[in-house]
Amino acid sequence: QVQLVESGGGLVQAGDSLRLSCAASGSIFSIKAWGWYRQAPGKQREQVATITSDGTTNYADSAKGRFTISSDNAKNTVYLQMNSLKPEDTAVYFCHADWVVTPEGLDDYWGQGTQVTVSS
Repeated sequence: QVQLVESGGGLVQAGDSLRLSCAASGSIFSIKAWGWYRQAPGKQREQVATITSDGTTNYADSAKGRFTISSDNAKNTVYLQMNSLKPEDTAVYFCHADWVVTPEGLDDYWGQGTQVTVSS
């Protein structure tokens, strides 16, 4: 059973920084890609950033220049460094592990979400 546990969310002021972490536990052989997504109240979940196991990254326009995604393959952990936070970044942030290889096969997994609130 693979579980993703996120941490690092909280309440900050505009312009502050936060670092989110997401650690995967369980019988994992490999994780090919990670992603961070967010969902604000009344809005659909949107992709924020992704990273593949070879380090290729992709960012939503809203995250470019302010957010940095990174991963530690040995620790099965992904991070999201968020700088210059804005009130519109307020949302529940979810991590996603894709192409996860376990003894049971191939699947993807979601974390439970961590709240990020940015006050103006």
